[in-house]
Amino acid sequence: MAGYLQTGFPLQVLKLFKQMSFLDSLRPNEYIFAVVFSACSDSGKTIEGRQCHGYVFKSGLVFHQYIKNALINMYSKFLDVEGAIRIFSLVPGNDVFSYNSVLNGLLEQGFLNEGVDVLERMMGESVEWDSVTYVTVFGLCACLKDLKLGLQVHSRILKSGVELDVFVTSAIINMYGKCGEVFNAKKAFDGLKVRNVVVWTGIMAAYFQNGCFEEALNLFSEMKLDGISPNEFTFAVMLNSTSGLSALGHGDVLYGEIAKSGFKDHVIVGNALINMYAKCGDIEAASKVFSDMMYRDIITWNVMICGYSHHGLGKEAMTLFRDMLALGEYPNYVTFVGVLSACSHLGLVKEGLYYLNQFMRQVGVEPGLEHHTCIVGLLCKAGLLDEAEKFLRSIPVKWDVIAWRTLLSACHVHRNYGFGRRIAEFVLEMDPNDVGTYTLLSNIYAKAKRWDGVLKIRKLMRERNIKKEPGVSWIELRNVTHVFVSEDCQHPESNQIYEKVKELLARIKPLGYVPDVAAVLHDVEEEQKEDYLSYHSEKLAIAYGLMQTPLEAPIRVFKNLRMCDDCHSAVKLISKITGNRFPDYMPLDEWRRKLRGHGFHINLKDSQGSLSPFFYLDSV
Repeated sequence: MAGYLQTGFPLQVLKLFKQMSFLDSLRPNEYIFAVVFSACSDSGKTIEGRQCHGYVFKSGLVFHQYIKNALINMYSKFLDVEGAIRIFSLVPGNDVFSYNSVLNGLLEQGFLNEGVDVLERMMGESVEWDSVTYVTVFGLCACLKDLKLGLQVHSRILKSGVELDVFVTSAIINMYGKCGEVFNAKKAFDGLKVRNVVVWTGIMAAYFQNGCFEEALNLFSEMKLDGISPNEFTFAVMLNSTSGLSALGHGDVLYGEIAKSGFKDHVIVGNALINMYAKCGDIEAASKVFSDMMYRDIITWNVMICGYSHHGLGKEAMTLFRDMLALGEYPNYVTFVGVLSACSHLGLVKEGLYYLNQFMRQVGVEPGLEHHTCIVGLLCKAGLLDEAEKFLRSIPVKWDVIAWRTLLSACHVHRNYGFGRRIAEFVLEMDPNDVGTYTLLSNIYAKAKRWDGVLKIRKLMRERNIKKEPGVSWIELRNVTHVFVSEDCQHPESNQIYEKVKELLARIKPLGYVPDVAAVLHDVEEEQKEDYLSYHSEKLAIAYGLMQTPLEAPIRVFKNLRMCDDCHSAVKLISKITGNRFPDYMPLDEWRRKLRGHGFHINLKDSQGSLSPFFYLDSV
């Protein structure tokens, strides 16, 4: 039986045990039952496992430590945490293996507070920890993001003399990474003499989780120089780090390495590829990866639906959602964030409310803050500002500033300035340091030509030391990123770029382009306003892209803030005269990490060079 179990044939173990039970001359002892329980847990045979539990209970074998530990392990693997805890609590005698099994089961099922209680009990009984205990407890600290407890456990292991092998060190790195202490994670990594791919992937993941995308990519190069080959998890972390930088060229290189290494068909890699291409502006490549995937999980569907929504392709997102339901895949919390965002882009108010109020509950998904914020964005997009305010004030949700700022942004776009000022005052009461609200309120005053109000807001920002993030646009060409700010003269080719902008603006004026001087939120002369508009960062980036790329090459520009109305109109016409070379104009913002965002995204794909503007939940 032990031989079959160790070689991966648990069903043969159960078959032999049944044959043995028919022989009166042979009575199974505690060691045999320990093997049988392990076979039941490995094969998922819950009924047989419970039957054997009944036998050992009646025979009294349950009080043997081997049996108790095997039962705890079995129920943990059956995802029956209550059963494992019942055995742990009612059967006397707990050793380190009992505690390890219970802690691991609680951790895997997300019962974190219960895990802390068991840990306290273990410490109270002075049970000596082994390396498995430390790995599990570090995992518990990581899930809780409890740095204080993690530091205490780290101190304990250093005093205990337990070897800091690759498994323990990986757990330490993961704990520090999840707790936001990447310096300590790197220190633990540097202290390890022998490193395998798991440790390397762990430290890269720690950097990625803390927004240090370049450092993660640099570590990937170091790992290869160290002679370690990446696995599917390494590639997933690298692709996600690439998406954090919007480095499409680097993502293409990684894709080539993945194909050569044979990891292309791994689901985790496919999901990361879709995410990378969607966030780097190439939604067609993301869609192709999705179509070519042999196997898909719920994350695959979610990342593609959210990718379509992020690009303003509401119809494609809804079509994919219906395909997902038709194939019997159950949507989850994240799915509906993408679906409700798609409803917002399409202006489907009734459908969005139906999904929130009925369909989500039918499939067992409890609506959360993100979903309700999507509905606020949906109502605002439809111009239903009063309804949006009523929704915000009537739904018993703990709203954050983002939801209210969504309404404020809509007031600005729909030119309802009086309503906007009232909402802005309310938002500033919630968060007096929210720079986005100050910016929007200043813009509202400027649009209403209330220059006294603009001066008042700017003075208030100076007094409170609140600084607005400057608008920046950038474009990646031949693996080099070129960054532009408004009226930028720092680029080596700035003179040629300015001439190219003038040429483009001259070419689109006969098509109906008129500088939207209302978009200039400064109290200056009309002629000076037109000069301000001409050299916004996005126009400079587009001009440089047109100068440096072949005629048929797509141009992708990224920006940290939303596009102004004048640039929106200008880029639409530039797209028309240059043959629609702009597949996407992408905002890089907090949405990318929180699945709800801010900024402005336009799609320049159709033959008329038309734009599809839409709000994200937090437009700044």
